[in-house]
Amino acid sequence: MQDYSIDRTIRIGTRGSKLALWQAEHVAEKLQAAGIKTELVIISTKGDQVLDRSLDKIGSKGVFTEELEVSLREGNIEIAVHSAKDVQSSIPGDLELIAFMEREKVNDVILSFDPEFRLSRDSNVVIGTSSTRRKALLKKHYPNVTTAESRGNLQTRLRKLEEKQFDALMLAYAGVVRMGYDNLIVHTFPEDEFVPAAGQGSVAIECAKDLDGDVKSALKKALNHTETHICLLAERAFLRTMEGGCSIPSFALATLTEDGVSITGGIVSLDGKILLQDTMSGPTVAAEELGEQLANATLSRGGEEILANIRRERNEI
Repeated sequence: MQDYSIDRTIRIGTRGSKLALWQAEHVAEKLQAAGIKTELVIISTKGDQVLDRSLDKIGSKGVFTEELEVSLREGNIEIAVHSAKDVQSSIPGDLELIAFMEREKVNDVILSFDPEFRLSRDSNVVIGTSSTRRKALLKKHYPNVTTAESRGNLQTRLRKLEEKQFDALMLAYAGVVRMGYDNLIVHTFPEDEFVPAAGQGSVAIECAKDLDGDVKSALKKALNHTETHICLLAERAFLRTMEGGCSIPSFALATLTEDGVSITGGIVSLDGKILLQDTMSGPTVAAEELGEQLANATLSRGGEEILANIRRERNEI
């Protein structure tokens, strides 16, 4: 056991879904193993409350984080726990991300109660997903597939699947395995074809910038996974430069190599007809710079036009 000797209880802010609580309890276990006392504080966010509209209709900035960030500012909690892919690309100036926890397998997967379910390019099925990126990539690679909105927590989505509102459900492997539903996985998408959302599979820890420096240092030592942190610096720099949130079908995945870090990223049009994807590599110290360079290259190759078309379409709806 490592003892970082924080003479205070760390209040951990979290959403109330089962997956969010799993993440918060995982954080609490890590801190307790380091000799740090913890308390969970459950906070409801706009993303939890508004379930009758897709994410792109309610706005993507802070939809799952805003209320947690208010609690950080008001001093009601010391840290907020987020799925890293839900964290907006630009953090408010009075807050900071101090840790990214070790990443789970990053792939998107298909769930079905039918163990014989198979997905092929010619499949004519309805797949439930609330992700703009997944919808667009399905249109690109599986043109006969129809998608249906599936907002709500994992248990709610599985109930909709059981009610046959769709034939299968598309989710991140990380959430599925953390909730113990990996027995329902019938298809795993290769990460080079279905590149995940920036941050997918990791848990991010946010705090107020003015939190005591010794406390921040102890929390980071107990929770941060260095390799994951480097990769997410690159991915989040890509996302920030693209000015995209979870309602934009962009994607980014960084991995460590023998020589440094490699990042693959891009964007796909909503109809799946245009896919821009590229890879850049460089030293780990240049992780953020690589993410920015890749985003700028994507924008200059047609990404700007895709984004403009998406915004035009959204305004017209």
